[in-house]
Order: sequence, then C-alpha cells, then structure tokens
Amino acid sequence: MIIVDPAEDQKVLEVLKQANLTPVAILLTHNHSDHTAGVAGIKQRYPELIVYGSCEVSEFADRIVYDGDRIELLGHQFEVFETAGHTAHHISYLMDLEHLFCGDSLFSAGCGRVFTGDYQAQFAALQRFKSLPDIVKVYAAHEYTLTNLKFAETVLPISCSFVEYQELAQIKRAQGKPTLPSTIGVEMQINPFLKSENLQEFIRLRKLRDNF
Repeated sequence: MIIVDPAEDQKVLEVLKQANLTPVAILLTHNHSDHTAGVAGIKQRYPELIVYGSCEVSEFADRIVYDGDRIELLGHQFEVFETAGHTAHHISYLMDLEHLFCGDSLFSAGCGRVFTGDYQAQFAALQRFKSLPDIVKVYAAHEYTLTNLKFAETVLPISCSFVEYQELAQIKRAQGKPTLPSTIGVEMQINPFLKSENLQEFIRLRKLRDNF
C-alpha cells in the first residue's frame, strides 16, 4: 500500500486494518496540514515505511525528492514533477505514466490558489500537465468539482461534453460518490485553466476564481 497526502491518521489506519494492508510509503505533494496531518500517527504505527516529499516537507520526509527523480515502489514507477505555485516546492507524482497524483496543483475543472504569488510557476505546471497523454487519470486532492464547474460555466463556451461531465458529476455527488479521478483528456475540455493560452489569461482567470 502506498499512501498519498494523508490528512489524518485514524481513518487511514482503520482502512489498513480492515483490508489487512501494510503501507510501504507515504508520498507528500506539499506542506499544508490538510495533506500532512496524518503522517506522524501513521509513521508511529508503521515506523518502517518511507515518507517521500520535497524540501518543504523536510520535517516529515525520510527522503527528499526533486523534479525528474524516479521512485520504484511495489513494482510501480513514480516520476516526480515540480509543480510549484500553490506552494513554493509543490510536487506531483506520475505513476506508471498513467496515474497523476497532483495534490492541489490541479483539480477537476480547476487548479489550486497561487498562495506564493508565483503565477508563472503555476502556469508552467499546467503546461506540463497539458503535455501528458489524454488517458492519464487525475487524482486531485480535493472534491471541488461541482464548484469549479459552476465557475467554468461563467468563462467557457458550454459544449455538449461540458454539460455531460457536469451532469455526471452531479449524479455522482448526489450518490455520495467522488467525481475523481478525472483524466487529462477530460480536463483539456472542461478546465478553464488548462485552456488558458498565455500567462496573462491564466492570471485573469485565477483572480476571478479567487473571488467567485
């Protein structure tokens, strides 16, 4: 078992116990407490697991990783991407060229707030995501899809694919199910930030979303 950004320990430990699973690693994308608060408790229960992350999570990480690093865990290959902007040293992990664990750098139909003020870095991260194959699944860290889609409605021309995705997302949430994972292909159609053609357009949209 590999854990990504544990916000708390008890629920994770309960799932591990019920499924009779032993974690071998925790992957951290950035240093916000809603992504790291569970690390200490999980590490206490499983002291042999290895915590990976960038320099901004050095208080938790056993191994500091950098852009371009590759990690092999349980037969899976993880590539580390620098995806700064939300935080100064935010990173994402691409598993087996098919699964993207992107923390708060990319959401379905949205992206994270640029707390650093470095819009160039966040825009660069989005360009990197755009270069990935359409089939790559996107595992964002928060369930903000419906709110993001409401904002996207105000800034994008509405297509049939957008309406279909929004309706499906509404059904899933009404059933208590997550809308995630999405895919890069879907996000290229419905995510206004990935559709931004230049830095100025991205900044304009991000500031609009901040006040939405």
